[in-house]
Amino acid sequence: MHHVCTPSILYFGTPVVLVGTSNEDDTYNLAPISSVFWLGWRAIIGVSASAKTAENLLRTRQCVLNLPSVNEAFAVNRLAKTTGSNPVPAAKLKRDYRYEPRKFETAGLTPQAGQLVAAPRVLECPVQLEASLAAVHTTGLEDPDLRGRILIFELRMLRVHALPQLMMDGHPNRIDPDKWRPLIMSFQEFYGLGEKVHYSTLAEIPEVLYQTADMMKAGRQ
Repeated sequence: MHHVCTPSILYFGTPVVLVGTSNEDDTYNLAPISSVFWLGWRAIIGVSASAKTAENLLRTRQCVLNLPSVNEAFAVNRLAKTTGSNPVPAAKLKRDYRYEPRKFETAGLTPQAGQLVAAPRVLECPVQLEASLAAVHTTGLEDPDLRGRILIFELRMLRVHALPQLMMDGHPNRIDPDKWRPLIMSFQEFYGLGEKVHYSTLAEIPEVLYQTADMMKAGRQ
């Protein structure tokens, strides 16, 4: 018998992403998020409207989605309760966040310039996705208490950078899920992936059949 409950959050498990954006003074901001999913060569991320990441994305319309592995959990922790917004937004003050403009130094990570966007890649992250902003959506439109508090950014991928050791043998454009070990956030705790548990019928479909127009256009960037 299932139990009816009211969890305060419903983070059942998503990858951690370090979103790299450029500040108005050409310095870098780096922020961890875990509200993300992919559709083809597009990503959907959710960000607080008061966050520096949201401000930078709306202004520059570009970013890098840096995907840490389980080996970078320590760096994500160092960023977890920091913000590039000054003054610190009221909601974050209640959660003991502090203003920190030197995100890379704080995390012990190394910035790399984007090749197609003016936003930072993270050297230590095994996967880096350069992206441009395609659209912005607002959550909670039907509720005045929630309207505008969270923004949903639809991002179009422009270029994918991945470590060679992640690639499937004999397939230079396919990441091997047996080699990729993303950092997962589940109910505020860090986890990694275990071994494959069962054969997937979807794996019978050639990956090339999922190519989209976004991918083909990005290849010409």
